[in-house]
Amino acid sequence: MKVLYTAEALATGDGRNGHARSTDGRVDVNLAMPKELGGDGEGTNPEQLFAAGYAACFHSALRLVAKAANADTADSAVGAKVGIGPNADGGFQLAVTLEVSLPHLSRDEAQALADKAHSVCPYSNATRGNIDVTVVVAED
Repeated sequence: MKVLYTAEALATGDGRNGHARSTDGRVDVNLAMPKELGGDGEGTNPEQLFAAGYAACFHSALRLVAKAANADTADSAVGAKVGIGPNADGGFQLAVTLEVSLPHLSRDEAQALADKAHSVCPYSNATRGNIDVTVVVAED
C-alpha cells in the first residue's frame, strides 16, 4: 500500500484514565472510563473516538459512491454506535452499528449506496472479519 497520510497520537497516563494527544495538537483530550465500565465518565473514551472517526470516514465513503451514482446526498448523515463487551476468550471486543441517513433517496437506493460505501470505507475494510458491523438506513 502506498501511504498517503499518517495520523499520529500518543496516549499517556493510565490508559483509559489518561490523556491522548495527536502530534499536531488538533486532538487533545482527557480520557476516562465510562460509568458503565466502572469509571467516572468525566472524559472521552476510545469507543467515542472510534465512533466519531468511523462515522466521518463512512460518511466520506458514502458521499464518494453517491457522487459516482449522481445521487442526492443533501442533508445526509452517518451515526456510529460502538459497543464494547467481553468476548469468549476472556478479553473484550467491539461491535458497531452505522446508521445512514439519505433523506432525499428511496430506502432501496440508500441501502444500495450504504452497502457500496461499506466496501469502500477504510474503517470498514480494516474491521471486516474482526468486528461485527451492521449498516442500517435510518427511517427518515
